[in-house]
Amino acid sequence: MADEYDLVVIGAGTGGYVAAIRAAQLGNRVAIIEKGALGGTCLHKGCIPSKALLRSAEVYREVKESAAFGVETEGAKLDFTKVQTRKQAVVDKLHAGVQQLLQNENINVFAGHARILGPSIFSPSAGSISIEYTDGTENEVLVPKHVLIATGSQPRRLKGMDFSHENVMTSDDALFMERLPSSMTIIGGGVIGTEWASMLIDFGVEVTVLEARDRLLPGEDEAISAEMKKQLEKRGVRIYLNAEVQTEGMHVEPEYIGVQALVDGENYTFAAECLLVSIGREANISDIGLQNTEIETEDGKIVTNEWGQTKEAHMYAIGDVTQGYELAHVASHQGVVAVEHMNEQSSAGLNERQMPRCTYSHPEVASIGLSESEAKTQGFQVKVGTFPLRAIGKALINGDAEGFCKFISNGENNDLLGVHMIGSNATELISEGALAMLLDAADWEVAETVHPHPSLSEVFKEAALHADRRAIHR
Repeated sequence: MADEYDLVVIGAGTGGYVAAIRAAQLGNRVAIIEKGALGGTCLHKGCIPSKALLRSAEVYREVKESAAFGVETEGAKLDFTKVQTRKQAVVDKLHAGVQQLLQNENINVFAGHARILGPSIFSPSAGSISIEYTDGTENEVLVPKHVLIATGSQPRRLKGMDFSHENVMTSDDALFMERLPSSMTIIGGGVIGTEWASMLIDFGVEVTVLEARDRLLPGEDEAISAEMKKQLEKRGVRIYLNAEVQTEGMHVEPEYIGVQALVDGENYTFAAECLLVSIGREANISDIGLQNTEIETEDGKIVTNEWGQTKEAHMYAIGDVTQGYELAHVASHQGVVAVEHMNEQSSAGLNERQMPRCTYSHPEVASIGLSESEAKTQGFQVKVGTFPLRAIGKALINGDAEGFCKFISNGENNDLLGVHMIGSNATELISEGALAMLLDAADWEVAETVHPHPSLSEVFKEAALHADRRAIHR
């Protein structure tokens, strides 16, 4: 007899386990199926380990620059083995926390591969779930009222390129490097490529970035992209834009990778000890039984409405398998929205304009809402306010005053359309912009908010004042 559940969640990443917990809170009987480790990509091969490595790189850079603060640290050394040990300790602690959270809510966890079944003896409609165990145990079938697909994504690969996973690697592979290479070529200047470039240059690795488009961080405001390129190049990163990599011209030896690329029509060869390919991610939907359902896909992603609902009304999908931002916090929010919707709770659908985006490089980048060009393309009468961190007292005190904050407002009613920042602690400060967007604040309302002095948050007030044509300190 198949086991019945109110909800079966396929995938225990950040979106999946949060959704499972919320469903249990609402009184649902919940099962979650995960073939890997609880916590998914974000915890084990993404957000958490990469940021732990970035933190070590940041500390190393600050130690080397400490003489500017009157602190002499001559002879400081980097022990990359200890860097990796610390990273794994952080991951392990959070992994144990996820296990405990699911246990606390009495959520049944199944370790296996889930596949959605079509109409069968178990159910007249598609949606029963077969669990395939790798240890030879007989398959098990769960029959849920609702299904939530949260199977995440994996690094996209360049066709025709042979990945050794040692010197030709994805971002997953790079997280487990046992030693730092002397040099690295990075294909892709998006968020992942930019973070790795920043980290590796701080660790003392020679870094070259090849980006196919005409700027780094193509999803960010143009001014942010230009500032990031300037700051990375200032630290020694070599950046080539409009670079079309030729995979057939690749030369691989144990300690040498040669890559050919057309850059603005000219052919170049880029040589390094290792190659990192970071050209985005692709959804994990190829072997989960979608062909047994009426669920629609587009460009390799599951089509959903604003509540995560698919064409099969009792089946939902969230996170990287859906269209939109591939961000852990977005997946978690989508999970809560989907679960509340299937439980007929009052829940607004996902509003992507309210989703913050972060790049944890040095300098950090954070944004929410529309860029200046996007706002103009959508027909808004745009007002722009900017303010540099070099005019903020706390930034000078901290010795990290590169960057700026940029406000995009609607010229007709002063409503905030977007906030963009590059600089120290941008990924923490953007939460103020997120709250302002949620409350549909105007630029003048942010400007009227009293900010403590000295603090980095003052940059928000000053940028808002500039947008409202009342700038004080510029």
